[in-house]
Amino acid sequence: MKWHELSEQHCSVARSLAVVGDRWTLLILRDLFLGARRFETIRDSLGLSRTILAERLSLLEAEGVLRRKPYQEKPLRHEYHLTGKGIDLYPVIMFLLRWGDRYYAGDQGPPVVQHHLACGHDFTPELHCSECGEPVSPFETRPRAGEGFPQLAALLSPDD
Repeated sequence: MKWHELSEQHCSVARSLAVVGDRWTLLILRDLFLGARRFETIRDSLGLSRTILAERLSLLEAEGVLRRKPYQEKPLRHEYHLTGKGIDLYPVIMFLLRWGDRYYAGDQGPPVVQHHLACGHDFTPELHCSECGEPVSPFETRPRAGEGFPQLAALLSPDD
């Protein structure tokens, strides 16, 4: 399968990866969540070429994940702001951060600690059921075919 064919798959993970799955996009999103807004700030943080950054930002804008807002007229320069669709990627970034902290933080601990302003405590992201509030894990859940891909039912075994 070719990269551009991911968006045509009957899989929400594949379709999402078509937008955010290359090696730079999640780092660009990380920088936006950390407060970076300007092209040069993001480029300097990541050390990537202007062309690659421009391409990734254009894709994210075309997909509605971010929007450009002019901050200077001559020469015209823009800031980049996450849209609601982009902000909805926060849990993705947080759980990658949690995974990285668990397996790659090193002896000194995590390089970034998350602090909850409302309660004043540092925290670790958790996954909870939207209906009952209980924590969930892959051992306590089972996929089932949704209306968007009923053919999946044939692939899912009740014994799996």
